[in-house]
Amino acid sequence: MLWNKEPTGRVVTTREKGQSTEAIAADYLRSKGLKFKTQNFHSRQGEIDLIMLENDTWVFIEVKYRKNSNYGGALAAISYTKIQKIRRCTAFFLQKHGLNEYNTQCRFDVITLEGDITHPKITWLKNAF
Repeated sequence: MLWNKEPTGRVVTTREKGQSTEAIAADYLRSKGLKFKTQNFHSRQGEIDLIMLENDTWVFIEVKYRKNSNYGGALAAISYTKIQKIRRCTAFFLQKHGLNEYNTQCRFDVITLEGDITHPKITWLKNAF
């Protein structure tokens, strides 16, 4: 599948692009030893792209892709509002799974993918916010 169109000419949706970049990010993090738990966790507060475990630390990951950095790149696309939504959604996730948000080790990471989607430059920012 090409990035914007399938061989049949069907346009690839934004949702499909997001799923593709999240799959690339999840595979990358698995190769670094993290254990996949879930993807696209939704609540009224927001969404978390990937949730993984690194040893006994819950890792909540935002994935961003940009073809180029003309408008600041992938990292610049994560706003303060988005960070707040991720934090609130994380609190809900922990509560829903019977984990105390004050005593559970967790961190917020960002995975950015830039360039050609078939071979993107991947940057992993631990403890990004």
